[in-house]
Amino acid sequence: MNVLITGGAGFIGSNLSLELLNRGYKVTVLDNLLSQVHGEIAELTSPLFKSIKNKVNFIKGDVTNNEDWSRALEKQDVIVHLAAETGTGQSMYKIGKYTDVNVSGTAKMLDILVNNSHQVKKIIVASSRAVYGEGKYLHPELGVVYPETRKPQDMENGDFEVKYYDGIILQPLSTDENSRIKPTSVYGITKYNQEQMVLMVCKALRIPAVALRYQNVYGEGQSLSNPYTGILSIFSSQILNGNDINIFEDGKESRDFVHIEDVVNVTISCLENNNIENDIFNVGTGVPITVLEVAKQLNYLYKKNTLIEITKQFRIGDIRHNFANIEKIKTQLNYEPKISFKEGVSRFANWVLEQDISESKLQESLDEMRKKGLLK
Repeated sequence: MNVLITGGAGFIGSNLSLELLNRGYKVTVLDNLLSQVHGEIAELTSPLFKSIKNKVNFIKGDVTNNEDWSRALEKQDVIVHLAAETGTGQSMYKIGKYTDVNVSGTAKMLDILVNNSHQVKKIIVASSRAVYGEGKYLHPELGVVYPETRKPQDMENGDFEVKYYDGIILQPLSTDENSRIKPTSVYGITKYNQEQMVLMVCKALRIPAVALRYQNVYGEGQSLSNPYTGILSIFSSQILNGNDINIFEDGKESRDFVHIEDVVNVTISCLENNNIENDIFNVGTGVPITVLEVAKQLNYLYKKNTLIEITKQFRIGDIRHNFANIEKIKTQLNYEPKISFKEGVSRFANWVLEQDISESKLQESLDEMRKKGLLK
């Protein structure tokens, strides 16, 4: 079977490509080798690209280009559409770019499928936990509620908790696929548009399609130079370059960290399962981990005593908590995350120690956000 992976030279895509090859699939990768992820001379220096370079049918191209799409789609049986701009904070000031790549790029794929002959039998589109925004919470009297975005004036005063209209502090709950959609960033909006376009058009075309709402994917091989995504990479660069770890808010904000191995395996299960179509699944662990826990664990694993500074700064568009309810994917795909955060972060740290760590561009990215009024 021929599988096209867009964004296939990225972190998830390269790992998925290699595992599919191991299982006997023929893989084509369409990727523009974005310098933010791969460095300025990707063909020579990107570990992610070099890991697949001579193993897949590689097409250097862009999802915003019709000709690149047409070339990549030829004789493909399955499309795994991963290509996207992915920085939550960056999306708030590169709105046109994120919309062009994530929404228009997906529209171009669907246009070609609608208007041309093809042999595509399934599409998997990478969505994100960002579509939920803050997600689901529990009010002590009202039960399940979906709060509004936190007020900047509260956060400027050091109050980062999620509250309801009546001022009551809410308890975070795991967010299931039927939860209210309420993105708080341009990135989240584009991912929801992306998944819904694919599901709707593919249903009309009778092409089985599935959207996977990935949580915070991490693990060995992820980019260590991208300052816009990957909190483990950002903290690792700070620690190993001898810089302090600067944590936004109060460090108690939490995320659902899911290891790349689990993500690859469940994505392939989704690809191979012929009983699911036009459906949506959360891909995570269901376990919230605070940002402060991440920083402390990395400090311990690197045997460093790096100063962890709680800055109480915050980014417009950031959420407080979000962790997945994974009952649906457990039931329908027999998914059970095998890599705990403790094991996964240890594997990640051991891999990082074998890499050349360049100076982080984090400060540059923060300065950029501050100038736009998006970092307070």
